[in-house]
Amino acid sequence: MVQQTNINDIAKHLFSQRHCVNPESNLLPEQHIDSIETALEIQVAMIALNQHNVTGWKCLTPRDNGDLIVAPILADAIVNQHDCAILSSAQRALIEPEIAFVVGQTFEAHRHYSDTEIGQQISATHMALELIQQRFSRDYSATFVEKLADGLSNQGLYLGPEIDKAKALMANKIQITVTQQQTTNTYDGCHPCDLPASPLYWLVNFLTTRGIEITAGQAIITGSYCGVLKVDMDKPLQIEYQGLGKMSLSFSELSFSQ
Repeated sequence: MVQQTNINDIAKHLFSQRHCVNPESNLLPEQHIDSIETALEIQVAMIALNQHNVTGWKCLTPRDNGDLIVAPILADAIVNQHDCAILSSAQRALIEPEIAFVVGQTFEAHRHYSDTEIGQQISATHMALELIQQRFSRDYSATFVEKLADGLSNQGLYLGPEIDKAKALMANKIQITVTQQQTTNTYDGCHPCDLPASPLYWLVNFLTTRGIEITAGQAIITGSYCGVLKVDMDKPLQIEYQGLGKMSLSFSELSFSQ
């Protein structure tokens, strides 16, 4: 079992890498993360380091092999604005097209909620992009639990236009069109958990059972429709979810000192 002191040290190290263009989150032998539970404790420690500011959560339903895909989103959301500043080490933005469910009323800790109650407490649904950041050195083979502790590569969240809630809850397949300058790519998007609401229902009760409150205003994203996409920086970008909505933006470089 990893000692609490070591959990805090690992959390400080991983948290510091979030502001590095070329992060080096190579953990020392004594910083070995031994389980999913330890990884989740490190996430909680990073939330504390972030002054308990949580923008939202990313999740999928539990995987068949027992892995849990769940992590807090710690950076402030970028809400439907044309310029989206991110950290990028290769002049490319890494994004995942998703749907975000915005919480209208707080889900209290140590309570169980039915699917109906959860749906009623979602105030809005939006087109969304998960902003991805690779935070381990290229020559370091991070384990799943190390990636989980680090937040599963989440850099932040771009919250796009609001879309119809009823359609969003049932959107298992979406044709997604991405246009940048003269290049257009179309993807037959398919949700990794069949319905985007399934991870939402799981996450709420998973967190509240662990004593974690999901507060009003937080946004929950539940899986990419077409994996990770690489797009150019500093070039206008248009993304359309067929039958749901469109958004236009451009990515620029956000600089932090090493």
